Amino acid sequence: MAKTHDRFAALRYRDFRLLWIGLLISNIGSQMQFAAINWHIFILTHSALALGLIGLSRFIPVTIFALIGGSVADAHNRKKILLITQTALTLLSGVLAISTFTHTVTPPIIYIITALSAMALAFDTPPRQAMVPNLVDRDHISNAMSLNVMMWQISMVLGPALSGFVIGLFGIGSVYLINAFSFLAVIIALILMKTSGEIEGKPAKVSFHAMLEGLAFVKSKTMIWSTMLLDFFSSFFASATALLPIFSEKILHVGPIGYGLLYAAQSVGAVAAGYVMAHVGNIKHQGKIILASVAVYGIATIVFGFSQLFLLSFLALFIVGFGDSVSTVLRNTIRNLATPDYIRGRMTSVNMIFFLGGPQLGEFEAGVLAAFVGVPWSVALGGIGTLLVVATVFVAIPQIRTYSREE
Repeated sequence: MAKTHDRFAALRYRDFRLLWIGLLISNIGSQMQFAAINWHIFILTHSALALGLIGLSRFIPVTIFALIGGSVADAHNRKKILLITQTALTLLSGVLAISTFTHTVTPPIIYIITALSAMALAFDTPPRQAMVPNLVDRDHISNAMSLNVMMWQISMVLGPALSGFVIGLFGIGSVYLINAFSFLAVIIALILMKTSGEIEGKPAKVSFHAMLEGLAFVKSKTMIWSTMLLDFFSSFFASATALLPIFSEKILHVGPIGYGLLYAAQSVGAVAAGYVMAHVGNIKHQGKIILASVAVYGIATIVFGFSQLFLLSFLALFIVGFGDSVSTVLRNTIRNLATPDYIRGRMTSVNMIFFLGGPQLGEFEAGVLAAFVGVPWSVALGGIGTLLVVATVFVAIPQIRTYSREE
C-alpha cells in the first residue's frame, strides 16, 4: 500500500521554487503560442498537411541539435546557457508578434520561427532538466519531477484556454507578444537563484566523443533506452494535437474558444495525474504502471478519433493526458535516478530526441495520413498503433514489465 507524503516537498527548496514559478509563467506563454500557431496555420491554409508541417519544423532542429545541446550542458555553466536560450526565445516570439501585427506574416515565416525556436529549445532543455536534481535532496527528486510535470501541464491547461480567448478578443499577434514577455519570468528567476549552475564533477568537453559517450551510456542502461523507445513510438502514433483545429471547426463546430478548451483538455487530465503522483509516495511495480498508463492513453485516443460530441472528446483527451502524465513521471524518475550528474545533460539530450521528436514527427504523420484516410481515422489508427507498441514492449522487453524499485 503506497503511503501519502508532502506533495509539495520540493518547493521548500528556494532555488527550485524560483525556477518552478518562472517556468510556470513562461510555459503558459509558450503553450499559448503553440496553440495559436496551429490555429494561425489553419486559418491561413485550411490544410491538414500544412498543420502536420508544424511538427516537422520542430522535429528536424531537435534531431540535429539535441545531442550538441546535451554536450554543451555537460561542459558549461547551465545557468548561463539558460539565460542565453531564454533571451533568444524572447526575441523570436517578438519577431513573430511584429510580423503578425504588420500583416507580413506567411506560413513560411511561421515555420522558420518555429524551427529556430525548436533549435533554441534543443540547447535549453538539457541544462534545465539536468539542473533539477541539484536543486533538491535525492529523496525529493521524484517529488520534484512530479511537480515539474504538474507545472508543465498546468501551463498546458491555462495556455491554450487563454490563447483561444485572446485570439477571439485581441487577435493572434497578442498571443505572440504575451509569450515574448513571459520568458522574462525565467530570466529573473535565474538571476535570483543562488545556485552557481556549475556541473558537479569534472565537466565534459564539447566534442563528438562526448556526444558518443552520452549515447553509449544510454545504450548501456536498459531501463533508460527502453522507456525512451516506448515514449517515442507511443507519442508518434497517438499525436492528435496538430489536427485539433480541424476537429474544432469541421467536426465539433466549437470555434476558437472550443479549440482552446480541447487543446487544454489533455493537460487537465495530466494535472490531475500530476497531483495524484505528487501525493502518493513509494510507488511499486513502476514498470507495469508505465505500460498500463500508455495502454489507457492509446484507448482514449481511439475514442477521441471517432467522437462527434464535444464533452466526449474533452473526456477522452482528459484520459489521454492522465495516462501520459503517469507514465512520464515514472519514466523521468527512473532515468534521473540511474544517471550521474556529469552525464545527465547528454542523457537528457538523447531523451529529448525521443520525447519531443515522437509527438512532433507524429503530428506530421497524422497530417499526411489524414490527407488519405480522413482526420478521424488518422487519429484512431494512431491509438491502435500505440496499443500495438505496448504489446510489443511487454513481450520483447521484460525488464520494463518486471521493473519495481523502492524510491
